[in-house]
Amino acid sequence: MIIIGEKINGAIPSIKEAIANRDEALIRERVQVQLPAKPDFLDCAPATEPALEYDAMKWLIGIMEEETDTPLCLDSPDPLLLKRLLEEGATQRPGCINSVNEEGTKCETLFPLIAGTDWNVIGLTCDQDGIPLDPEKKIEIAKRIIDKADKYGVALSNLHIDPCVMSLSTVPNCVEDLCTCIRAIKEYAPEVKVTAAISNVSYGMPARKYVNMACMAKALDAGLDSCIIDPASPSMMGILYAHAAVSGEDKGGRKYNRAFRKKIIR
Repeated sequence: MIIIGEKINGAIPSIKEAIANRDEALIRERVQVQLPAKPDFLDCAPATEPALEYDAMKWLIGIMEEETDTPLCLDSPDPLLLKRLLEEGATQRPGCINSVNEEGTKCETLFPLIAGTDWNVIGLTCDQDGIPLDPEKKIEIAKRIIDKADKYGVALSNLHIDPCVMSLSTVPNCVEDLCTCIRAIKEYAPEVKVTAAISNVSYGMPARKYVNMACMAKALDAGLDSCIIDPASPSMMGILYAHAAVSGEDKGGRKYNRAFRKKIIR
């Protein structure tokens, strides 16, 4: 399972304040708390107003790369900002771009820059009309993104399609829809990763962690192989390790037991 740590995101009030005040100590602490779980990428998402986003992103990159060698997931809705960062070589090592979609020319702007490189990229199943509720429409968008990636020479194994899981409180079938998308995408292009921001499913619900855990379990059964989660959450990491153990991927639960001893799960 590929883990993208979600804790450095300006949508989180404490991180928003830290970015505004340039509070290095808090950012460093939130980086460090994610590292014991050994995430594959760390989200770097200023989520500021557009005029401030570039400076905020550069500041975050500098601090985060001082704290860890873990590759960063550069997260912005602005493809031109992401293009600028790529062309400047803003990071010390290839990471992940979050994201492209079928709105405008985001794929056409970014795919040529990462073709033939080790950069990963997340493709969202949305277009100029927003995020569709119909899973079949999401699957159609996913196929178009996959075809464009292949056309531009992006390694499909570096492409993560995010079917944009909705909130259970507003879309009762959202988890089954997510699983439908996962299975269809894996059938169309088995080498493509399917990812999800799992915590979206519980928005507006009480005791959110239980909804997140149930969604993760079903998504793993459907073939999810990448996720944007809090790697410092024992419950979410517990689901990942437990699923690997009971599915036979982790023979005898060795990794599960090791994670318990290291207090990654408890």
